[in-house]
This record gives sequence, structure tokens and C-alpha cells, in this order.
Amino acid sequence: MTLVDEIRRLRKQKKAILLAHNYQRPEIQDIADYVGDSIGLCRRAMEEKDAKIIIFSAVDFMAESAAILNPDKKVFIPSLGARCPMAHMLPAEDVRLWKKKHPGEPVVLYVNTLAESKAECDVCCTSANAVKVVNSLDADTVIFGPDNNLAWNVQQKTGKKIISIPKDGFCPTHLLFQEEEILFLKEEYPDAVVAVHPECTPEVQSIADFVGSTSQICEYARESSAKKYLIGTEVGIIHRLEKENPDKIFIPAYDGAVCTNMKLNTLKRIYLSLKEERYPVTVPDSVARKARKALERMVAIPK
Repeated sequence: MTLVDEIRRLRKQKKAILLAHNYQRPEIQDIADYVGDSIGLCRRAMEEKDAKIIIFSAVDFMAESAAILNPDKKVFIPSLGARCPMAHMLPAEDVRLWKKKHPGEPVVLYVNTLAESKAECDVCCTSANAVKVVNSLDADTVIFGPDNNLAWNVQQKTGKKIISIPKDGFCPTHLLFQEEEILFLKEEYPDAVVAVHPECTPEVQSIADFVGSTSQICEYARESSAKKYLIGTEVGIIHRLEKENPDKIFIPAYDGAVCTNMKLNTLKRIYLSLKEERYPVTVPDSVARKARKALERMVAIPK
């Protein structure tokens, strides 16, 4: 019996589901029950009423969110090393400090934060719904973190004053995309459209034909009549794009844009996570209660 067969057998035996982010290895995406972006994964975890176990093949903050939203399920992460650098750039004490500096202003935190920081905010958001979340607030000024580039994107699209916390929060992978390199690729592929993630720098976003979350990029590729695309996000998404659009060509805007933390999850680690129920994800009740309110408010906003 192959490793994939063993994973499927254990998944059925233990009433488990495997959720995988768009940046996961191709072989993981191919056997997952669901592949998607942060908010899609959150919603799917909540919809799986019969599941007893969630194997969350992504990074720490995503698995934490699943545990917070599904207190009746066991949540496991295949690799303890799968940590999001950005999520660790905004500790809870810093959020409290900024709230003191700007009393009364609503706090919106990207899901790319740890649970204790989420517990300090009013509502969470993802890159897919950040603009909707900020527009839903009856406020002209919003404290927003931890990604400074997403904060810039939200400010452009909402016209509100965005106080970005911390001042230099960023995704190390998306910072690798450079304006001059994309313009060079455009000369090589003049008929290609450019689709990038809002975690890219403002300079990169400004030259793109489309800016959106991973799932929004997938939707754009499905609906667009273009046949060739330069993709400005982690290269793992190329596998899904090619599967869903076999008649189209997808070129990484930088082929070195690999999130090594995301790639720590492997079939072997998923198998061991299922078999031994190792690396459970738990959040203290006092933190989970507060963070759950912010996450549920996010999920409740229409797609």
C-alpha cells in the first residue's frame, strides 16, 4: 500500500479531513479534501460537521484559526516548523500599545497573525476580503496589520486612513517580486497579463493587471480570455492554476518565490500526523474566546 493509500485509509477510519493551502506541494494538493486560501479554508473547516479531525497542511496561524473556529474538533499541523514569519511580526503587546496610541479606532488584523494578537482586534480579514471588512466599519480611520503592503492596497481601494502596524510588516516571499524583473518578463511575454498578490510591494501592484488573493487569482485566470499569465505569488499556486486551466500558460514572475515554511509539510508528515495524531494545535480558552469573535465576524461578511 502506498503512502497516499495509507493517508486515505486513515482519513476515512478516523473521520478526518485534509485541508491544504494553495502554496502546498503539488502531491499534497492532489489528495486534499479542499485546497484554497485562508478564508476558504476557514469556511470549509466550519462546514465539515461530520469530521472529527482536521489535518491542516499550511502554516501555524491558519491551523490556529481552524482550532479556534472548531473547538469540538481535533486540529493537527503536520510540521511544527511551518511558521509564518509575518504572523510573528506583530505580538499582542504591540497591538495593545497601538490601541493606546489611537483610542477608539477599530483594529483590523490580517489572519496572518497569532491567536493572542487576534484576541486584541475587532475583526480579522484575509487578502480576499480586507477591503470589504474595512468598508464594513463605520470609521474613517482604521488600525490595520501586520502587512504593510496589504494595508497600502486597502487604503487605495477604500479611501480611508489606514494606520499600518507594525510600520514595516511584510511577507518575505512576496517581497522577492521586483518591478523591474516583471517589466523585463513583460518584454519577453508581451501577450501575458500580470496577476499578483496584495502582499507584493506597491510598485509591483501598480504595474499588475490584477491584484488579488490566491483564490481570486485562480478565479481571474478561469474567467479571463487571456492565454498567458505572469503570476506574482508563491510558486505553489502554479500547480492549481495549471490543473484548472490546462489550455493556458502560467509563468512565475519570480521562480525563486518559495515559502520554505509552507513546503515543510510533506506526505510523510501528513501520514504521521494522522497515524499518531501528533502536533495538536491548541489555543488557551481565554484567548480563543476573544479571537473567535474576530474570526466569526470576518467569516460572516459575504463573499
